[in-house]
Amino acid sequence: MNFHRTKERPLIWAHRGASGYAPENTLPAFKKAIELGADGIELDVQLTADDVIVVIHDEQLGRVSNGSGWVKDYTLAQLRELDFSNRFPAYRGVRIPTLEEVYTLFAPTSMTINVELKTGVIFYPELEQKVVSLTHRMGMEKQVLYSSFNHLSCRKLRALDPDCYIGFLYSDGFMDIARYVKENGGNALHPALYNLQYPDYMRQAAENGLDVNVWTVNSREHILWSIKEGVNAIITNFPDRALQLAEE
Repeated sequence: MNFHRTKERPLIWAHRGASGYAPENTLPAFKKAIELGADGIELDVQLTADDVIVVIHDEQLGRVSNGSGWVKDYTLAQLRELDFSNRFPAYRGVRIPTLEEVYTLFAPTSMTINVELKTGVIFYPELEQKVVSLTHRMGMEKQVLYSSFNHLSCRKLRALDPDCYIGFLYSDGFMDIARYVKENGGNALHPALYNLQYPDYMRQAAENGLDVNVWTVNSREHILWSIKEGVNAIITNFPDRALQLAEE
């Protein structure tokens, strides 16, 4: 498994692919992450109306496509008719990918895939089982880790696959977060960047045997701060910037 950093530098994971350079959560963004030398990628998954796992962040379509309404209300065929180029006119006409297509792209590589299950607004009761089943069917267990803001999903993933790697996503407000994540079966904290300010944050994570994989880290200042703190992975829209600073 490539989920743990080397002593020299943190891992660099491309947030929704290299989304600073290509439309987020699309095959061009994931191919760009490969091209830029990222250690891995982060992506988001939901279910279509016909139960296909698709890669998209927002529960509604308006921000990232020329469509509207809820992802869950569209079949895959209907979603494929939409343009997901977002703010990148050079990629006009790019389509939404399935998780299986992304796995196929990365199978020949050694890169990590952080699959975030978007079960916070829509619970998608079958999503955890479908994602784990696909991961195992395609033999991707050594490359895939899971995360979610819905910690019930994290516990469900642990029950489905006792050997998988799970990161607990959160924004802020937790006390004793490291103990909480350990007690609920997590392998890693996935905090918003500013949580590194909490007293003894990294020490408490280490004492509980947890990695810290921080998001979304784009500026030079914040990349250097994350490196200094000794995080396990930096999740960034600009993996080339983070790699350059991490390797200096």
